[in-house]
Amino acid sequence: MYLVYSPMAKCISAPFPSFTHRPLALFSRVSISPKYANARRLWKMCSASSSDTLVDNGPVKEVRKSLEVASKKEDEYGDLKSWMHQNGLPPCKVVIKDRPSHDAKHLPIHYVAASEDLQAGDIAFAVPDSLVVTLERVLGNETIAELLTTNKLSELACLALYLMYEKKQGKKSFWYPYIRELDRQRARGQLSVESPLLWSDAELDYLTGSPTKAEVLERAEGIKREYNELDTVWFMAGSLFQQYPYDIPTEAFPFEIFKQAFVAVQSCVVHLQKVSLARRFALVPLGPPLLSYCSNCKAMLAAVNGAVQLVVDRSYSAGDPIVVWCGPQPNSKLLINYGFVDEENSYDRLMVEAALNTEDPQYQDKRLAAQRNGKLSVQAFQVCVGKEREAVLEMLPYLRLGYVSDPSEMQTVLSSQGPICPMSPCMERAVLDQLSDYFRARLACYSTTLSEDEALLSDADLDPKKRVATQLVRLEKKILNACLETTVNFINQLPDHSVSPCPAPFAPTLK
Repeated sequence: MYLVYSPMAKCISAPFPSFTHRPLALFSRVSISPKYANARRLWKMCSASSSDTLVDNGPVKEVRKSLEVASKKEDEYGDLKSWMHQNGLPPCKVVIKDRPSHDAKHLPIHYVAASEDLQAGDIAFAVPDSLVVTLERVLGNETIAELLTTNKLSELACLALYLMYEKKQGKKSFWYPYIRELDRQRARGQLSVESPLLWSDAELDYLTGSPTKAEVLERAEGIKREYNELDTVWFMAGSLFQQYPYDIPTEAFPFEIFKQAFVAVQSCVVHLQKVSLARRFALVPLGPPLLSYCSNCKAMLAAVNGAVQLVVDRSYSAGDPIVVWCGPQPNSKLLINYGFVDEENSYDRLMVEAALNTEDPQYQDKRLAAQRNGKLSVQAFQVCVGKEREAVLEMLPYLRLGYVSDPSEMQTVLSSQGPICPMSPCMERAVLDQLSDYFRARLACYSTTLSEDEALLSDADLDPKKRVATQLVRLEKKILNACLETTVNFINQLPDHSVSPCPAPFAPTLK
């Protein structure tokens, strides 16, 4: 039972494998003999300058030179699609094209386009499992894969470590053409922007006021924790130990290198449905980041009959970029995972967290009342774009509960079978005032206004990272403004909206 506002109520005082795809065997026990201790020191000295990585942000001249060499290698070894055809990719209906990068020191962005006119329901391509990287293939044993990913390491960390080792093999690695393509993309989405996980502190300030900034910092800490556990995989994965007996991960790969590789894998990993745990995260050549993500698309990569295929959901003309659905992700996740923001994202949302006051003498009764109505003592409310009014209406009963102070009123609430308990005008005003003050405070945390955001976005030369950050905060502000407008409208609908709010020493907290 929840509380509803009633103007007649009385005012109450409220106080990646090698070419042979050799699996990695599990060692039941692993120990380092004294000879490896010396080898480790030798390796550290010999490889101190090594920077093997999927993404390397070196000096501009060095990066440019490296990219020019990479471009020449494409002519020598052929493109990704040619390599795939040579290794089992059946005829398909796509080609790889490129578009200019925003950054002159980077090679153009590659993308998958239709090679012919397509209709909804057509199979654009079907990549055989032999060309798909999963933990099942990397570790050679589904049980091992499940053990690793349910312990301290994520699938992304395992895949990133594997690809870093594969890159150390250079051209000898079966996956060399695919790794070269990931290097070229540099963890950039189709808008040529890296994930904020790779931004500088100054660039992260573009997100000031947005909860996304804290999410980025939290994710970065999580990557650091996973890095510290990498040696566990090295010890458990027998063939890695045999192939690289001195390449202890945390000594062979500095954290920044692993972080860049992790983000690169994150930007292109595919979450397959209806497969085993060890196959659910897959790296699919011709998949992301060569495919563009779109929030209003329904086409998804799917595991079908020994392959990962894409059935398009719309018509394409020859040369059109192919798009896939990225799942019901808000723009904050799209930016962190893939480096872009979708202005038309119907899944965009913000979170409002409300919590009952634990110092309230009636806290336990209120917690029980909240639980009876499917809410928690600390409740997260999702505010979806276009449904801000519904979100505010969902919050109000919870907030009203926190404002009840009279024990007899609380017992009435507990004995009610539905939202029939009345609230006085002054109590309702207090609830609405707290909510409106909260939305104003969140809006004040941003360093720019909506009009300033619009002016920034009108600049065609705006830095790409600042552009996507501005797009994100602008959309967040629109959601918050819609919530504030709804709350103010409710205040204006009170019989006497000039009534003073009731005091509430144990009001819920909002953050």
